[in-house]
Amino acid sequence: MPISRRRFMIASALALPLARPRIGRAATAAWPARPLRLVVTFPPGGASDIAARLIAPALAERLGQPVVIENKPGAGSTIGAALVAQAPADGYTLLMSNSAPLSISPALMPGHGYDALASFDHLAYIGAVPTAFVTHPSVPVATLAELTAWIKAQDQPVQFGSGGLASVGQIVGELYARATGAPLQHIPYKGSGAMRNDLLGGQIRFAVDALPQNLPYLRSGQLRLLAVTTERRVPQAPDIPAVGELGLPGLVAENFIGLSGPAGLPDAVRQRLHAELTAVLREPALREKLEGQGFVLADKSPAEFTDFVRRQAQAWEPVVRATGAGL
Repeated sequence: MPISRRRFMIASALALPLARPRIGRAATAAWPARPLRLVVTFPPGGASDIAARLIAPALAERLGQPVVIENKPGAGSTIGAALVAQAPADGYTLLMSNSAPLSISPALMPGHGYDALASFDHLAYIGAVPTAFVTHPSVPVATLAELTAWIKAQDQPVQFGSGGLASVGQIVGELYARATGAPLQHIPYKGSGAMRNDLLGGQIRFAVDALPQNLPYLRSGQLRLLAVTTERRVPQAPDIPAVGELGLPGLVAENFIGLSGPAGLPDAVRQRLHAELTAVLREPALREKLEGQGFVLADKSPAEFTDFVRRQAQAWEPVVRATGAGL
């Protein structure tokens, strides 16, 4: 039976709403269609890099595409963060987010080219990384109080190393110097790995560094850990006192690590990334590896993670400015 033009237009209009969901599902199913890159804002060997290399293979398996790690250090971690902030919001460029580019550097260098909240979609919180006061065995101390006394007894300010400018290690070291009156000279390295090599070799004798990568050297006796920058002791190092119990609550500081992407990611991509990383972090074997490295894991929704980033930035800004630290 012949169909009039009017009936054809009506039938077509009625069919359109049914067709749109199928198109949406096809587009979602097509992602990811190529490898993803995960930007780490520090050189290899730091806590962010350790987390990335543990998580990337498991995330790649779930997504069906390789997850390629790119180390983009420099300028207080702002180079790597800016790269991700300016990348297309298609889910193929992601950031191993952490305190340096999102909480500390914005207070040190306002013209870094991105906003910690407006420039990113914060997808999934991974965990916190306690910082530790670490010494070479040649330093004749066994406690943080003894370290303070030893530093004050030296003729010149004692050099302390950190993973770089704008690192949590630098800020904690500066706060420690102000709180105790211990004269220190900050030596920034291009990553914790290079700093730790000099610490192990005795070229520097004191550092403030993330806990995870120092645990093996604690166990081997190559380094001493005098305190962790937490309110209470952590399960990974139960014999190491926390600054909270030592009467130094102002030194409590943890470097958070999470997964973020450029602002404006498609809802389906954002939701899948959160779901897949959450599933990865619930795998017992992977959790054991991360916790064995010193990470304190916790679940947060994207909204909770975003609020956490906001509160961290607000909390760190006056602390950073009070130390007088700069880039």
